[in-house]
Amino acid sequence: VQLQASGGGSVQPGGSRRLSCAASGIRRNINRMGWYRQAPGKQRESVAYIASDGSTNYRDSVKGRFTISRDSAKNTAYLQMNNLKPEDTAVYYCNAITTARTYWGQGTLVTVSS
Repeated sequence: VQLQASGGGSVQPGGSRRLSCAASGIRRNINRMGWYRQAPGKQRESVAYIASDGSTNYRDSVKGRFTISRDSAKNTAYLQMNNLKPEDTAVYYCNAITTARTYWGQGTLVTVSS
């Protein structure tokens, strides 16, 4: 089982990045896929998630700037991040939730700096 996160990197404030999270080897249906982030010295926090019915949820600080989407056929989730701010700098992690357990991918670092 593997969750492969990609798309991190450095970007200037106001810029955009698109993160991808590809799940493989998960036999059960994935009910929900989501993104979390952890900034230096802070706790991991939920950023956004998307359920199997397409419903989404975002933390307030990213609403209107981030968009989560999912390609169920590919078991892949995406996080389009626009108008990035320095406070968005963090390691971003994706997860996938089934009825049996939650799977986590490795983090991908997003640095927003001028």
